[in-house]
Amino acid sequence: MNILIIEDEKRTANDLKRTIFAVVPEAEVYGIVGSVEAGIDFLNNHKQIDLIFSDIQLADGLSFDIFQTTKNDIPVIFCTAYDQFALQAFQTYGIDYILKPFDEPAVKRAIDKYKNLIGTSRPTDFRDVTEAIKQQLFPSKKTTSILIHQGDKLIPLSVDDVAIFFIKDELLSAYTFSGIRYFVDKKLDSLEAELSPTFFRANRQQLIHRRAVRDVSQYFHRKLMVNLSIPFKEEVVVGKLKVTAFKEWLSTV
Repeated sequence: MNILIIEDEKRTANDLKRTIFAVVPEAEVYGIVGSVEAGIDFLNNHKQIDLIFSDIQLADGLSFDIFQTTKNDIPVIFCTAYDQFALQAFQTYGIDYILKPFDEPAVKRAIDKYKNLIGTSRPTDFRDVTEAIKQQLFPSKKTTSILIHQGDKLIPLSVDDVAIFFIKDELLSAYTFSGIRYFVDKKLDSLEAELSPTFFRANRQQLIHRRAVRDVSQYFHRKLMVNLSIPFKEEVVVGKLKVTAFKEWLSTV
C-alpha cells in the first residue's frame, strides 16, 4: 500500500507517518508534501499511490484544489480539526476522515474502511466526494457585500464594485472598478470560497473579478499574464498549475 501524506505541519505529518506504520507495518509512505502546488506536482508525476491522507487547509489554499486539478481518483482520507458534527455526512460517501489530534484507533478505522471499499465492486468517484465535502465545510452562500471599517463606521461595499482583492505587505485590500482602495478585515481564503465563481484566485495574493479581465497574454514558464480593464500597478500572473482552470473559468463564467 503506497501512501501519500499531504500536510503542511511537519510534526503532524511525521506523527501521522508513525501512526500509519504502527497500524499497517507493511505500508509505504511514498511521500509527504505540504502545499497545493507540491501536491499537484507530485500526483502529476507519481502514478503508484494507492491512498492519500490529506489535511484540508494548507498554507497556499485548500487541498481540494489538488484533487480537482489532477482529476484525482485515488481514495482520500481527510485529516482535519473540524467539529465531528460537521463531518457526519462524509461517512455516507464512502470516504473517511480522522479528527486532529488523531490516534491509532482512528487511523486504523479509516484504513479498514479504505480496505473494505477497494474490496467491493461499487465504483466510487472521489472527485465527487471531495466536492461534496467542500460544500459541507464551506457551504455555498451568496455574498453580495463586504463590510469595510472606516473610523468608527462600517460601510457595506458591493462585491460587484470590486475588480480585485489583493494582499500587499500582509494586508488584504479591495480595489474597485472606480479606482478606490479599501482595506478588508477578512482572509483571502474565505473570500475565495464565498465569491466563487464570479472571482478567480489567480495566485496566493490576488482574487480577480471576471469583469476585470480585459485579455490574457502568455508569460514566462507557461504562466499567463492577466491584463485588467482598470489601471492597476501590480502584475496579475496565473501560475502554470492553474492555467487550465483559469481558461475554463474565463470561458464559462
